[in-house]
Amino acid sequence: MDRLREALDFCIRHQTVLGYSIVSLLTAASEYIFSSVVFKCPCNSGNMLYGSVFLMVPAFILLLLGYMVNARTWRLLTGTCPPEKCRDCSPRGTCARYCWVLIPVTARASVAPLTWIAVALLNANSYVCAASGNSLTKDFICKDQGQECQNLLFKIPCDEKLSTNTSSEFLSLQAQSQLIGWFLIATITTVALISTCVSHCCSPVSYLQLKFWKIYSKEEQKLFEIKAKEHATKLAEININCFFEGTDPAAFHTPSNKDWQKISLLYTFNSQEQYYSMIHKYVNTNRGNSASFEEDGQNPTVLGFVDETDAIDSGF
Repeated sequence: MDRLREALDFCIRHQTVLGYSIVSLLTAASEYIFSSVVFKCPCNSGNMLYGSVFLMVPAFILLLLGYMVNARTWRLLTGTCPPEKCRDCSPRGTCARYCWVLIPVTARASVAPLTWIAVALLNANSYVCAASGNSLTKDFICKDQGQECQNLLFKIPCDEKLSTNTSSEFLSLQAQSQLIGWFLIATITTVALISTCVSHCCSPVSYLQLKFWKIYSKEEQKLFEIKAKEHATKLAEININCFFEGTDPAAFHTPSNKDWQKISLLYTFNSQEQYYSMIHKYVNTNRGNSASFEEDGQNPTVLGFVDETDAIDSGF
């Protein structure tokens, strides 16, 4: 029982890393299955298109899904251009305003697509198919050898005997793919490490305060979900009872639209007045009516977790 508790504590402490690891493993497994079952290089002039599509399109779809399941994306966009402000809504201005916030969102959404591309390159099937139909490869391998050499080059991904006869060229394509794959993995790991180090070095708070902050954010979100459910249930009961009993509802306070908008704003850090969330800031600035509530602050990457909630519970 103690070991089970220790395992659960470990998972909770490292849930972000474990989450990314699970996503990467599932993506790698999916790529392997697709490459083994679905991928069939046409071995004609369409090799380049087919191989490139199989390599890039699934990665693009995974990137879009990464944006969709990130709760911060929807917190950023929801209510940005309401109907009553449509005339003042500028896509260019909105993009410029939120570009910095979207950088960490994009980084997280890129885990699955980059994993797909890296595994596909290590597997080499897509790259060999695409490269065998590439004009640069044709010019390099079939220089001054006519159309017959190009036709043989198209068939290399599908004919093991032919690939053996032209082993040097085929292995070079396979080796290129795997080298690019390992280089991509090394680059991603290096960039991730450097960005993590930089974000922590530029943190406006200390390590222990950051740890406390994360605990506070989780507990606040849990209590918010519980209280919101209780409040919504009570309001629903009052309305249903009044409907069936034909009575007028009793006074029941519910936050106004402006109140919801205020606590839904993206968090900014202000070293002069320290708040751990927008709700914390709201209740300590006269329900958001104080001038200090409108003051802008910094957006440290290390504090990005403040705006993040469970994507499943948020319902996007």
